[in-house]
Formats: sequence, structure tokens, C-alpha cells
Amino acid sequence: MSTLDEWISEVCAELGLPAGTADNDLLLGVAGDAAHAVVRPAAPLTTYLIGVAVGRGVPLPEAAARVRALAADWPEP
Repeated sequence: MSTLDEWISEVCAELGLPAGTADNDLLLGVAGDAAHAVVRPAAPLTTYLIGVAVGRGVPLPEAAARVRALAADWPEP
């Protein structure tokens, strides 16, 4: 188990979430899109907002796809 996997497992346990709640590859990909297309600090804030949306009932793959499309269309600085 990688350090990241161990950390995510511990965070899930601490927050009372089922193991495997986070889709690491998907969320890291979206974070990377936000960091590169917008600005670096957009990455953690974007993943937080995706989490809020998921908590309100938007499926994770849908929320991620919508944010990725938004990042892809973001104007160059």
C-alpha cells in the first residue's frame, strides 16, 4: 500500500467514510486539470467543491466530468 493509499484510508476512517470512498486517480486528474488550466491553488478548492456536490447527490463521475470540461474551456492566462 502506498503512502497516499494509507493516508486516504486513514482519512476515510477518521471521517467515518467507507473505505474506497475516494477515487484517487479521478480526483487527482481533476485537480491536475484545475491546477494547470486555472491556477495551482484551484486544485484543492476544486476537489473540495466536487466533494460538496457529491455530498448533495451529484455522482462523482458526473461532477468530475463537468469540472474537467470547465477546466478544458478555461481561457489561457
